[in-house]
Amino acid sequence: MPDAFQRLSHRQRSLVAEWLPGAVVEADLGWGLVETTVLAVSARGERFVVKAGGPSDRSVAREIDAHRNWLGPWTAIGRAPALVHHDAGAKLLVTEYLPGTLVLDTPHAAQPGIYRQAGELLAAFHAQTAVVDDRHEQQENERVLAWLDRPHRISPTTAHRIRAMIERWPTPPAVLVPTHGDWHTRNWLVDGGTLSIIDFDRVALRPAATDVARLAGNEFRRYPGTEGAFLAGYGRDPREPEAWFRLRVREAVSTAAWAYRVGDEAYEAHGHRMIAELLAEHPA
Repeated sequence: MPDAFQRLSHRQRSLVAEWLPGAVVEADLGWGLVETTVLAVSARGERFVVKAGGPSDRSVAREIDAHRNWLGPWTAIGRAPALVHHDAGAKLLVTEYLPGTLVLDTPHAAQPGIYRQAGELLAAFHAQTAVVDDRHEQQENERVLAWLDRPHRISPTTAHRIRAMIERWPTPPAVLVPTHGDWHTRNWLVDGGTLSIIDFDRVALRPAATDVARLAGNEFRRYPGTEGAFLAGYGRDPREPEAWFRLRVREAVSTAAWAYRVGDEAYEAHGHRMIAELLAEHPA
């Protein structure tokens, strides 16, 4: 891929040359939906992953923060890639390359044992700290209303109904823990039956149930036995019914609106399906 490095800024290319002399691109690992470039490279007989953000990118800084502050429970046992180099100002980081196959849409995605491992890893991650936030629920409501204020293809009637619902919601204090923020099979690698985790640009303090939302909306529905295996690995069910409903509505709206913004029609349709199902649960 002779042109892959050309997507990086001059500063980013200079840093890669300094950190990894003679680096050669082996694969483009990006999804093509956002302006972050993700490359598998080799240098000095080793393999690395280079992540470089574009002009308006904020995800690389979040990922650097995650590596520096939260990934210890996983990197200590080789279940997440260790940070090798970083420059937040240049929007650039380099990590170890973890071998393995993405679990997404492979036979591994139907194996309960993979989900039990995912539950165990997530429990260790969540256990690092916990804080009470009196403003979290209100801030999350404001965030989802902001998505409704942006361009989207949610029908006006549905958007009005969601707004009215949110206005009636309570805003109790929330317990926040370190969360991955995109916890599902697209960010899981399996190698020899062992699960590892990648992609940390959404790591933040949130309610623990946040990391169940995407699994509940997709994999748990598709693959029998995976929900029970995940909860067995996690050790308990972190979902409180009323807060769980509010969380899922926010997730559905942001999914549909974000996917529309980046042009991912399949993921947008998934968001609209979630909205319809949730409103059917709450017919008022």
